[in-house]
Amino acid sequence: MLDLKWVVANLDEARRRLATRGAAGAEALAPIEALASERRQLIQSSETQRAEQRKASEQMRSLKGEQQAQLRARLKALSDEVKEKDARLKEVEERIERALLNVPNLPHETVPPGTSERDNQVVRGEKPEVASPREHTEIGEKLGLLDFERAAKVSGARFAFYRGALARLELAVVQFFLDSARERGYLDLLPPYLVNADAMRGTGQLPKFEEDLFKTTAGYYLIPTAEVPVTNYHRDEILEGSQLPLRYCAFSPCFRSEAGSYGKDTKGIIRQHQFHKVELVRFEKPEQAHAALEELVRDAQAPLQKLGLHHRVVLLCTADLGFSSEKTFDLEVWLPGQNAYREISSCSTFGDFQARRAQIRFRPAPGEKPRFVTTLNGSGLAVGRTVVAILENGQQPDGSVVLPEAIRPYMGGLARLTVAASG
Repeated sequence: MLDLKWVVANLDEARRRLATRGAAGAEALAPIEALASERRQLIQSSETQRAEQRKASEQMRSLKGEQQAQLRARLKALSDEVKEKDARLKEVEERIERALLNVPNLPHETVPPGTSERDNQVVRGEKPEVASPREHTEIGEKLGLLDFERAAKVSGARFAFYRGALARLELAVVQFFLDSARERGYLDLLPPYLVNADAMRGTGQLPKFEEDLFKTTAGYYLIPTAEVPVTNYHRDEILEGSQLPLRYCAFSPCFRSEAGSYGKDTKGIIRQHQFHKVELVRFEKPEQAHAALEELVRDAQAPLQKLGLHHRVVLLCTADLGFSSEKTFDLEVWLPGQNAYREISSCSTFGDFQARRAQIRFRPAPGEKPRFVTTLNGSGLAVGRTVVAILENGQQPDGSVVLPEAIRPYMGGLARLTVAASG
């Protein structure tokens, strides 16, 4: 969430920067502008009346009789008026706070302006060539490793059964990612998969994206990413500056309704209602945030590089930023079967946007005033999409799939997926 005092004092600047996200960005400020005007009037009026109170209080010492009684009555009226304005000011600021929950983060000054994902900038990466590539769905089904038909019977569209060696590969990739994160200084957390509404508000899923979430009858939400419980791990806490940076990695299933996808990527396991992911979450001092973002990108790249999966790094433009993000780099893995790059990790810094919502602060030094931390997170990585990349990049003319050498120890030495290996 943006800082209320900064927004109302810098509405033009906020409107200009949010407009780079598209029309919806600036429009989100509209409900706040009238409230901000009323807030200024209330503050000015209250300050004027308080000055009058102070002056009248001084005059009281030199007055007697009827004049003193009249001035005392005026002081009482002023006091009542100030109390009413203070109550109204509190109400207006609460309404602004609620409205700010629907306002996206301000893009960082280093984010390139743009109007769509076409304006994202490829920072680095090049694609390889695969002869006569097939998509992962065809590869998996022919090897008996993927079963969409039975999954549809059991659950519906956008679910899959993994079979035999592919199920084993999914879990092997999870452990491979966790090992990579641990080697790079991240502490393992195994988080809850159900969270409350406060946790969802803390990271920016609520109130704006409620239709994308799965909610239980008990009022809990199924997590769309481990970012939610892990970021909220330090909610309502004041950390010591000496504790920072804090780095966590967490495996979890993720649950998304994909309400706004409108049929996009409905085939295969690219975009499902349930999938696995390893998440990297960092808590940093504000001045270290953008150096930490570059490091986070390298942390997310490390397992891709070990697996030999070709990918590129893309700096998102203003129009393509996520709601809470200040700056984002996407890692896009090359899928020859689709002849396309697909996002496999999104690494972002959020400034104090999430920390302000979740009240996560740190004390720079003993006795100093607490400040908001900067939160960062990135997928390290999306497990299902990594499996897709392994299938499509490792496919052979005979229909088998050669596994990357780095994953083979996690598969008991298995080097190739075949029909016989599918179980």
